[in-house]
Amino acid sequence: MQVLEAGEAKYLLLEIDPEVVGNVAKQAGFEYKIDDQQRVMSLDLAVADRQAPLLLFDAADPGNLGWFSRCQFYVDGKTGSVLQTPLSLANQRDRSGRTIPNAVRVQITKELPGTFRMPGRQPVTEQVVYAVLFNLLQALQNTGVGVCGGPTVKPLAGRTEQVGPKN
Repeated sequence: MQVLEAGEAKYLLLEIDPEVVGNVAKQAGFEYKIDDQQRVMSLDLAVADRQAPLLLFDAADPGNLGWFSRCQFYVDGKTGSVLQTPLSLANQRDRSGRTIPNAVRVQITKELPGTFRMPGRQPVTEQVVYAVLFNLLQALQNTGVGVCGGPTVKPLAGRTEQVGPKN
């Protein structure tokens, strides 16, 4: 990790290793494709032999209350940001534009404000990012990740269809 100071602004530059990220994805049971750029690293992740969709659900739906109570991660449905992490999540789509139920795209931000802290005021390091990524991938397969509002990220599991008009 490097610290960059530009005037009064301070940035943390994470040195994320694509090989380590690939190993994390493989250990979590995902097939992966990595696109490593200067400011972000994008991962296209899929679980080929999974029969059920990944556990990405609508946190606002009362029918998903059981999922909501045990999830560890929440995604802002408008921006795709995984709350309180340097990660973003997006749906993957097939050629006809439908979401693929067993695949997602995760993006790791490598350039963060100097004041950025993980939950519990924990400072950000590469090892912390690898651990959070592994936990997010495990949650997508085992415990669930909640999508909070917004039209951008679509739920893949639980009650995903809207019934009747919205109030």
